[in-house]
Amino acid sequence: MTIKRIGHRYSDSKSGTTIDVWFPRSNKEIARSCLAQKVGLIKGDFIEVEIASVDDAPKSAEEAYLRLHLLSECAVKPNEINLDGVFGLLANVAWTTAGPVLPNEVENLRELIAAEDHQFNVTCVDKFPRMTDYVIPEGVRIGNADRVRLGAHLASGTTVMHEGFCNFNAGTLGHSMVEGRISAGVVIGDGSDIGGGASIMGTLSGGGTTVISMGKKNLLGANAGLGISLGDNCIVESGLYITAGTKVKMPDGEIVSARNLTGQSGLLFRRHSQTGAVEAIMTDGSLWGGLNTALHSND
Repeated sequence: MTIKRIGHRYSDSKSGTTIDVWFPRSNKEIARSCLAQKVGLIKGDFIEVEIASVDDAPKSAEEAYLRLHLLSECAVKPNEINLDGVFGLLANVAWTTAGPVLPNEVENLRELIAAEDHQFNVTCVDKFPRMTDYVIPEGVRIGNADRVRLGAHLASGTTVMHEGFCNFNAGTLGHSMVEGRISAGVVIGDGSDIGGGASIMGTLSGGGTTVISMGKKNLLGANAGLGISLGDNCIVESGLYITAGTKVKMPDGEIVSARNLTGQSGLLFRRHSQTGAVEAIMTDGSLWGGLNTALHSND
């Protein structure tokens, strides 16, 4: 499948380094403007980018940006498009209210726009910008846009609360409540809830190569953690962090490592209230009541 899109590129005026590329969904030549461009620190131009195969690794920053757009547009799902080497392709950028510049140009930008009526702020210094500055997904609410990176895949019906976070190449496949952290590579199924302060292991530093996923109608309790995949209709008790090596007592008394339960459905993970031992019991998932549908009607 060949993908070809027209984008508007910002690059550093001195070095020519690509800073970012915005690809309008309409595939039209739509220019952007900002103070950093006005004072000459960056320049803008149009570029046509082609991806011959999503299975091949990106070869340029421009191609990497198109792949991130495709994820946030929900045109492709997480882990279905090759992003190998993306960190090495993207420049570290100071994302400011006057436009994106290389970090060593921030002081120059302040000086050059001093005469402008503008309250200057640096929102972050990172390789990945906020998703909402480039793509607005359909049927989604996001409480704090700073916590959702470009390349996040948020399906219609997703609500990301103010403390929720979603990394690139990760996200939701349906109606979901996100109050915790969805790390890179993680995929959340329809009808699932990531509780406040909860965290799911990703595939970046410390996360190894195993892709963690949650199926449908799962509840990851507040301040819980997940290092194995869940099937459907599972519950993880608040405050319980399950890693692959966690020893879990099964209903028949057998003790197994949690990695042996990865992908299974209908399990409630909890701690024994007196001994603290981690247990797994069978459940149909109805104990937590499911999502409040009124919270995910985001039209």
